[in-house]
Amino acid sequence: GGQDTPRRDMKTRALGSGFIVDKAGYIITNFHVVEKADTINVSLASGDEYRAKVIGKDEGTDIAILKVEAKKDLPVAKLGNSDGMTQGDWVLAIGSPFGLEQTVTAGIISATGRSGSRYQRFLQTDAAINQGNSGGPLVNMAGEVIGVNTAILTSSPMGGNAGVGFALPSNTAANIYNQLVKTGKVTRGAIGIQMQTDAAGA
Repeated sequence: GGQDTPRRDMKTRALGSGFIVDKAGYIITNFHVVEKADTINVSLASGDEYRAKVIGKDEGTDIAILKVEAKKDLPVAKLGNSDGMTQGDWVLAIGSPFGLEQTVTAGIISATGRSGSRYQRFLQTDAAINQGNSGGPLVNMAGEVIGVNTAILTSSPMGGNAGVGFALPSNTAANIYNQLVKTGKVTRGAIGIQMQTDAAGA
């Protein structure tokens, strides 16, 4: 075929964000950022680049844990208590929207406890979150990570920001992180409810 058909083995560069939570090189990002990746390269603010391996991922909360082998301690983002966030609190979203590295946008917590999937309760923010911000930190005014930027509502086919962004609370992310690092999988508690079949209908 002499047609200009794109070759199947073309490599695509997906861009996402993430943050280091342990100086040994553990990184939190979104599951959907790394889901289809063959190889993952992580660029730090310092300019250093590392090949990362996936330690564990959880589609239910859209969290993935990566690890890079640096020969030195890496700077770590401090996790804050997302339960302490209330409507109107100022926040910063950090990431690489559209490949623009180290971009910071500011806004407030618009709402808390917005439901996503079965396992997600989001913090909603009007801080601009755009394509490529996924997996990056949402930070409070004390500089602590209180959320993982995960999704936006947009009416534009380009994925433009409409001021409605969602971040997975840091407390949820920390719980998933601890399980994935320890065991490589996530176990969710099931609540056993016994139905009484002989009860009269109400």
